[in-house]
Amino acid sequence: MRRKSAKIPKAKFKIGQIVKHRIHSFRGVIFDVDPVFANTEEWWLSIPEDRRPRKDQPYYHLLAENSETEYIAYVSEQNLRPDETGNPVRHPQVKELFSKRSRGAYQARFLQLH
Repeated sequence: MRRKSAKIPKAKFKIGQIVKHRIHSFRGVIFDVDPVFANTEEWWLSIPEDRRPRKDQPYYHLLAENSETEYIAYVSEQNLRPDETGNPVRHPQVKELFSKRSRGAYQARFLQLH
């Protein structure tokens, strides 16, 4: 008897893509993707229930920025939109993880392990 495996959602956005939050005023560049929620239950429960995203969707790690500061953000796919400004992301870690920007996205650096 074959077991039905859970379908892993396909990510809509890609590493290096610049995105913005659909509600909050911040944007960032994606540096990692989890196919489904992979943070703590405490983090998830800290989001107001009426705004709490589903866990069964991709979640993105962003080098994020708002008008005041830069930080790391963890955001559900349902809360992201492509950033159409064409502006670079000023987060200081961008240069560590990405080489150059073209057509609104950054190209990831490939780190070699010795």
